Amino acid sequence: MSDSHHHDDRCCAPDLAPHPAGPEPAAQAGHEKSTLQIEQMDCPTEERLIRDRLARNPHVSALHFNLLERLLQVHHAPGQLDSVVADIAAVGMQALPLQAGTGAPGAEEGSNRGEIWRLAVAGLLAAIAEGAELMQAGNMLWTLLPALASVLLIGGPIIRKGWIAIANRNLNINALMSIAVTGAFLIGHWPEAAMVTFLFALAELIEARSLTRARDAVRSLMVMTPDSALVQQPDGSWQEQAVAVVAVGSLIRLAPGGRVALDGEIVEGSSAFDQSSITGESLPVELEAGDRIHAGSLNTSHEVLYRSTARADDSLLAKIMHRVQEAQASQAPTQRFVDAFARIYTPVVVIIAMLVALLPPLFAGGNWLDWLYSALVLLVIACPCALVISTPVAVVSALAQAARAGILVKGGVYLEQARLLDAVAFDKTGTLTIGQPQLVRHQEVRTTTLPVEQLAASLAARSDHPVSRAIAAGLAQPGLLAVESFAALAGRGVQGMIDGRQYCLGNQRMLQEQQLLHDDEIRQLAGLQEQGLSVSLLADSDGLLGWFAVQDPLKPATADAVRELHGLGLQTLMLSGDNRQVAGSIGVAAGIERVHAELLPEDKLQLIGDLQRQGLKVAMVGDGINDAPALARADIGVAMGAAGTDTAVETADVALMDDDLHKLAQLIRLSRRTALILRQNISVALGLKVVFLLLALAGQATMWMAVFADAGASLLVTLNSLRLLRKQAGK
Repeated sequence: MSDSHHHDDRCCAPDLAPHPAGPEPAAQAGHEKSTLQIEQMDCPTEERLIRDRLARNPHVSALHFNLLERLLQVHHAPGQLDSVVADIAAVGMQALPLQAGTGAPGAEEGSNRGEIWRLAVAGLLAAIAEGAELMQAGNMLWTLLPALASVLLIGGPIIRKGWIAIANRNLNINALMSIAVTGAFLIGHWPEAAMVTFLFALAELIEARSLTRARDAVRSLMVMTPDSALVQQPDGSWQEQAVAVVAVGSLIRLAPGGRVALDGEIVEGSSAFDQSSITGESLPVELEAGDRIHAGSLNTSHEVLYRSTARADDSLLAKIMHRVQEAQASQAPTQRFVDAFARIYTPVVVIIAMLVALLPPLFAGGNWLDWLYSALVLLVIACPCALVISTPVAVVSALAQAARAGILVKGGVYLEQARLLDAVAFDKTGTLTIGQPQLVRHQEVRTTTLPVEQLAASLAARSDHPVSRAIAAGLAQPGLLAVESFAALAGRGVQGMIDGRQYCLGNQRMLQEQQLLHDDEIRQLAGLQEQGLSVSLLADSDGLLGWFAVQDPLKPATADAVRELHGLGLQTLMLSGDNRQVAGSIGVAAGIERVHAELLPEDKLQLIGDLQRQGLKVAMVGDGINDAPALARADIGVAMGAAGTDTAVETADVALMDDDLHKLAQLIRLSRRTALILRQNISVALGLKVVFLLLALAGQATMWMAVFADAGASLLVTLNSLRLLRKQAGK
């Protein structure tokens, strides 16, 4: 069996030495940063072996582990990388330095085939040894020699790693199996030692292939962007260049059927882009000049020219991948509990095994070899592999499934908290509504020498306020009038001289202060506001000339998404700075249960705090930038439309990569399903351990049973966790 592959493809029992918790140490100034690929490192035991060894290296200042990808990022003194590699080799692992920008090498197919052949031959030899013992062959060499050959063929790496672990005070699965197999040989259970080694290796091989699915699911998030792009040169010619060297601001030509190599902005042409790698939305989106495109998107129809806005390692897709990797490194609450339990479980069972080997023969006259055999069975059961692996594989699978759907979850803690939410609070503008006010109705009240619509459009065109822009765009007058003495009055509107006469375009407060409104006109305006319309009024010195009603429309999916949340048992709230009438009408249309209007950012923060003091778990949904205090205070801060706002990827606990509010319910269902899988995994892992522990104490368990209890449970929880990768798991 290969020394560099699947014997370490499982999470193992934590070491017995205390390990300090806390953040990673900061790198020292002047230190170099190197990335190492360590094929044998993918569980906390290997991490601790390496960490404890490198802690004694004075040239190392900081370590950052990515167990899923088997990568170690190490900050070290210049020229000291060789000493780091040597320290890792001293604990039985091989570290391969990677060049910046290169990926991790894949396993060689030939090595895998050789591994399978060795396993097959070892299994045949173990079966021969078992058959010889059953037939009670007269020559014990027929039993000993095949069993010894089987163990030597595939057990060498296990035993070697086991003794390295013992030397470093780690009772991981390799250490416990090494002791058990060696002990079984010494007391004459040769065929059983061989068959146990074979079964253990077979289970590890199957489990390694299963875990590869979880790794591949995460790696698949990073759609293979092109290695090169067609870039315009200073002389105007076009040349293929490696994306790693393309400068920001370069003009790039993208043919139909090609993938976007770098984040950029279209400068010429239009096309439909499949952005599923970013947003999880499978339907192509029509984009044109001025629109942003992201690395990894697929151009489905027409050629476009775009200008790069970020380097390859700073694209939105690269940031998403980085955040997913960070999420894998952060432990969910269930995982912290499991790891803490495993730290206690292993030494306790090892101590029980020692007592079983010693006390019955000493005080009850039992047979030494029989009780020693029972103790060896207990050692195999002592490794909580299935328990330790039950959580991270499920969490990583769920994180990958969420990211596939365009839901970026920053860590297992938020994935688990989503199922515990009691209430969801929404910002209004840009979250429940489109975020772009539109002129929906207007009416002339009194005629004057100039057209009312042309007067309003001329004043509105001079302002950059969203309501004014909506009026100017909605009226779209072919010729605007010259405006003199133009002034914008904060919180009221605008005014100016047109053709020697003073006009104003503003809100109700502005006209009331100038005593330009009658009571019947005020009553009419109240009726419009109750319909959720923001009304701007045009007037001259004689009074009202006309009104223009603007509305920020509700997103088409909002009402359905809110109903989904209610169906899941969650309360819904809207926190808005808009006036009560507008906010109330939007709340009714969306089906929101409670509407809070005319709020300042600190008011929203206070409301979130009040809900939490009532014992509720609250999510705040916004754009990831505005209402930052409320987003930070909520148990989960959710950023909407993060594909258009890179900052949201950096700031939110959860980022919905498009504007689809349905994904909130999708996240909660995925969280609940993950919790169910975790409970099933922990129940299977602990239940099997308890059953076989009792059988072993009663002298009824064999090593075969112990291996099935350990390796079988690990395989079961891994396969169960991978069910989260099915598409329906995220719906």
